[in-house]
Amino acid sequence: MHILVINGPNLDILGKREPEIYGSLSLWDIENQLKNKFPNAKFEFYQSNSESGVIDALHKAMESSVIGVILNAGAFTHYSYAVRDAVAAIKAPVIEVHLSNTDAREEFRKTSVIAPVCRGVIAGFGARSYELAASYLLEE
Repeated sequence: MHILVINGPNLDILGKREPEIYGSLSLWDIENQLKNKFPNAKFEFYQSNSESGVIDALHKAMESSVIGVILNAGAFTHYSYAVRDAVAAIKAPVIEVHLSNTDAREEFRKTSVIAPVCRGVIAGFGARSYELAASYLLEE
């Protein structure tokens, strides 16, 4: 049960960046919570501030034995058709996650170009968004 967790731009500075919106946990904290909550699952974590890095990680999912992908594409969610196309190419389910409730924020954050090619979207539950996505993938 191998799950790939991909995080996009600025998620490497979680815990420092606008904690009133994104919470006080670091990305490392979230990764450890996932590993502790689901000890029988194998998680592979990847973070990139570049669009090409996120796309390369998604391409890797096509070649591996992952049962699913948890993707927080950050700002790429709202405009990257290249990330969208990479998600569409993956046979394993991809769950889009966000720490904040994107529908309750700025207008530009309310549109996800990747959501239509994802299995589902989980947003607004802080670090628990990742746990909910993992629960779904492990039960699938």
